[in-house]
Amino acid sequence: MRILVIGASQGTGALTVRAALAKGHQVTAFARNPQKLVLEHPQLQRVAGDFHQAASVEPAISGHDAVIVTASTSMSGFKENPRYFSQGTGLVIEGMKNAGVKRLVVLSASGVGESRRLYNPIMRLLLMDGLLKASYADHERQEAQVRGSGLDWVIAHPTRLTNGAARGKFQKKTAIEPVPGSISRADVAAFLVEACEESTWVGQAVLLGG
Repeated sequence: MRILVIGASQGTGALTVRAALAKGHQVTAFARNPQKLVLEHPQLQRVAGDFHQAASVEPAISGHDAVIVTASTSMSGFKENPRYFSQGTGLVIEGMKNAGVKRLVVLSASGVGESRRLYNPIMRLLLMDGLLKASYADHERQEAQVRGSGLDWVIAHPTRLTNGAARGKFQKKTAIEPVPGSISRADVAAFLVEACEESTWVGQAVLLGG
């Protein structure tokens, strides 16, 4: 497959690039500064672009079989653009429709949408309605766009992300049921690639933990 990873320079995005290459895919790493991705591979292409500019996003999508959105920002970034996720994802969806690309995999967060019910009232107050309110609100907008896109979409809802090595054993649930409270970014990356390869998760928001 040819997979485009948006937000590929660091964190989960960079690990997703590595995971996709390890599975034998051709990968395009899209980021403002893709040179930050410390990796050389004959199947890797870097594209510098802005997630929030159609002129950057649309040309990058053409020719791919799947798109993975892992783009994120800091809290100060949300102050500058409270629609960071939804604005960029909207451009990705439009670009995919224009290019005839169907598989869209989006990294969101546990606690968005119906998975909010898994958290106690104190956690909801402190995080989802407090410290991370802007981020969660925009993930809600982002997911509404994805669900209504008409594409073959998959949404990933990982619990707290850690920097540990991939364990290869973690829970994947489409039902609103508890999963372990943390998961390594490397395992999340493996799932994002799997979601491109398989039809199992299409049209589902998947809780990840372990």
